Amino acid sequence: MRCCPLLYLLLVLPIWASAQQPDTTTHHPTPFLTVSGAADGYYRYDLARSAKNDLTSFTHSHNRPEFGMAEVKLEHQTTRIDILADLAAGPRENEYAVADNGLAKGIKQLYVSYSPTGWLKFTAGTWATHLCYESPDAAANRNYSMSYMFSNDPFSHTGIKTEATVGKNGFMIGIANPSNYRVIPDSDRNNKNIIAQYSYAPNEKLKICLNYVGGRDVTDNRSHQYDLVVTAKTSNEFSLGLNATINRSSLATEKYEVSHTWYGSALYLNLDPHPWLGFTLRTEYFSDNSGICLPAPANVIATTLSANFKVAHAHLTLIPEFRIDEADNPIFYHADGSPTRAAASFLLAAVFSL
Repeated sequence: MRCCPLLYLLLVLPIWASAQQPDTTTHHPTPFLTVSGAADGYYRYDLARSAKNDLTSFTHSHNRPEFGMAEVKLEHQTTRIDILADLAAGPRENEYAVADNGLAKGIKQLYVSYSPTGWLKFTAGTWATHLCYESPDAAANRNYSMSYMFSNDPFSHTGIKTEATVGKNGFMIGIANPSNYRVIPDSDRNNKNIIAQYSYAPNEKLKICLNYVGGRDVTDNRSHQYDLVVTAKTSNEFSLGLNATINRSSLATEKYEVSHTWYGSALYLNLDPHPWLGFTLRTEYFSDNSGICLPAPANVIATTLSANFKVAHAHLTLIPEFRIDEADNPIFYHADGSPTRAAASFLLAAVFSL
C-alpha cells in the first residue's frame, strides 16, 4: 500500500510537467459553419429531334435550354462530430429525390457523423449512395450526361452505417430503408436493406471499392446488387475509372420464381493536357435482357466524349459533349416516331461551383 503514493506521483508528474511547457503550435480555429454550393444548366440537341431518346438521368429534353440543379451545403465539423445539410432544388434534384414529396424533395443529404477514434465513424441520416463511379452532383462529374448504370442504381440511402479504416483497408456496413426512400410509405411493411463496402487504397494513385446493397423494396420485391469501382491515376495528365455492376431481382407478383438480371460496365479515360482543359471518354456496355430498366429488352453500347473548359478561376466549367447510343433492339425513335436502334445527341452544359 505504501507504493501507491509513489506510483501516483510517477504517473502524474510527467503529465503535469508537460502541461507547464509553452505551446508553440499554431492553432487555426475551425470555422463553425462551412458553406459551399453549385448550380448547373444545359442545352441538349437530339440529332433525331426526339426527346424520347434520352434513357438516362437528368437530361430529358431536346432543343431547349434547361436548368439542372442549385444546391447549398452547410457543414459543421469538429474532431469528432460532422453535421451536413445538403439542400437542393431543380429538375435534377426532383429526379434524384424521386420517392419524396413536398419540402422533403429539397433535402439531398442530411446526416450526423460521430468519430470516437480516428479509424472509426458512425453515421445516421440520409446520404448519396456509395455505388457507381458517377455522382448526382454535376460538379463532381466530367461527363454531364449520366450512364445507364448510374440511372438505374440507387440514388440515396437513409439509415445508419459504421465505417472503419484499418491501414490501407476500409470497411462500411449499415442498415437502411429501401433505396431512395427517406420514409417508408406502408407502415405495415417495414422492409430494410443491407449496405456494405470494402475499399483498398495501396497508394494515393489507386483505389478499389467493392459495394453491395440488398434486401426488399417497398413492394416486397427482392434484389441484390454488387458493384465495383476502380480509380487510378498514372500521371498528372492521365487518369482512368472503371465501373462494373450487376443487379439480380425477383418480383413478389411472380412469387419470386423468376430471376431478372441487368448488368453493365463502363471505362472512363481522363486526359488533362492543361489545368484549364480536360477530356473524358466514357464507353459503357449495358445489358437488360429482362426489360426491367429499358423500354424493351436490349443491350446498349453508349459512347460519350466530353470536354471540360475551366474558366473564372475554375469556379465555372463549360462542358461540350457528344454522345452516341447503339442498341441491338429498336428502343430509340426518329422524329416521325418510327423506331430505330441508334441515337445521337450534342449537349452544352455550364456548371458553377464554390
